[in-house]
Amino acid sequence: MAKKKTSRRKKNGYRKFWQLGREEVNTAHFDISEKGTLIVREGNYQYNINDILRQHGTPTEIFFPTIVENRVRDLIETFNAYIKITGYKGRFRYHYPMKVNQNRECVLPAVAEGANLDVASANELYLVKRMIEQDKFNEKIRVICNGPKTDRYMGLIEELRGKGLVVVPIIEDMVELERMNKFKGEVGIRVDLNVKVKSHWDKRYNRFGFTEEELLALGKIRNLSVLHYHVSSQIEHITGFIQPLKRALALYAKMREKNPQLDTLDIGGGAGVPYDKRKRFYSGKSLISQIVKTAKRQCDKLDVKHPNLIAEWGRYVVAPAQMTIYKVIAEKEVYNKGGNSWYVINGSFMNDLLDTWAIKQKWHVVPVNHMRDHKLAHVWLAGSSCDSDDKYTAGGSYITLPRLPEEDDLFVAFLDTGAYQDALASHHCLLSSPLKLTAQNGEIKVARKRETPEEVGKQFGW
Repeated sequence: MAKKKTSRRKKNGYRKFWQLGREEVNTAHFDISEKGTLIVREGNYQYNINDILRQHGTPTEIFFPTIVENRVRDLIETFNAYIKITGYKGRFRYHYPMKVNQNRECVLPAVAEGANLDVASANELYLVKRMIEQDKFNEKIRVICNGPKTDRYMGLIEELRGKGLVVVPIIEDMVELERMNKFKGEVGIRVDLNVKVKSHWDKRYNRFGFTEEELLALGKIRNLSVLHYHVSSQIEHITGFIQPLKRALALYAKMREKNPQLDTLDIGGGAGVPYDKRKRFYSGKSLISQIVKTAKRQCDKLDVKHPNLIAEWGRYVVAPAQMTIYKVIAEKEVYNKGGNSWYVINGSFMNDLLDTWAIKQKWHVVPVNHMRDHKLAHVWLAGSSCDSDDKYTAGGSYITLPRLPEEDDLFVAFLDTGAYQDALASHHCLLSSPLKLTAQNGEIKVARKRETPEEVGKQFGW
């Protein structure tokens, strides 16, 4: 019995060290096998990531649709629960923003759990059209259209509305306002709230939407049903949601005086995920609780009808659903840095995980194998391109990983890579995109093959 307790303590110690098995940082479904390899659980089933890589190679992305389903379902149920608990009179609708991850294996699971959609371009709306024509979507699905409305974009909006789909274009400026005078369906309008919050996005200048003063001066707006705002991305504190919400509700109350049909407030995106597992981060439950309670309190104070609430939280839903995995192919000493080493990977941050370079994103990096090794190293990671910016140093600190084994490979996994990275990926140095696998219902399927040199060359006219 004593031996079993010691073994359990050692196992839990490794899990704690690698920040696994923690619901508050989105790693509740991760564990370590007895052989020291990374495991991802799907209910009572488990995927041994090391075994998958031995079969399929690297670099590889593994996407877990079940995680998307669980997070969408939990988000909707939590909003509805607090609406019921607080006596809030409006309804909640979740709109998944396709720009965060347009891959089919991501969008369809979200829709299957009750998500509506938010699109930002004609091409994204075209994908909705294809799904409607293939009878993939319930005809009651609602689509919000953000972004500049080109002629092609407006043509698709009109076409789908004519087929009975509820498509709500969001008016961004005076040109679009004039164009919407002929539109017969519901419309929304975007306000550029005069607030700043702590987040990834520097919002010193914003070209989208009307100022609060401009919006009030417009008076009555034809078929207006939605007031929309979006203040930032990866908002770091709950106060960053509450301050703009109060300001938007005050504006909503004033606008209803001339637009009584206005009945919905779209609070946009911004819900973040704890990329850095060492820092405390708000939970979805605490965030949703504060949003609903604040909305009710403010509306009652203003004596105004409780609006329906829309959230467009994309990163929150899909970031935890994917990991990106590389093999370490070489080690090189980092000069003048206390004996640290470069671990060179067989992939590229600038190609596959562009936020590493673009916004200095910090990732949760864990080994896929040798997770029980006692000998660890402080390292920086270098990509396989010739660019000096193709690296990951955890903000100039270091990453702790096992020392390179002499007679085995070392695989490293970057967690929470499901948001934005695929759409932003490139072909710097003509490197191939990673293989993409989906893991669902105990099965591994190839969603997209690893590109050959010929396939990459064709994209550049060769």
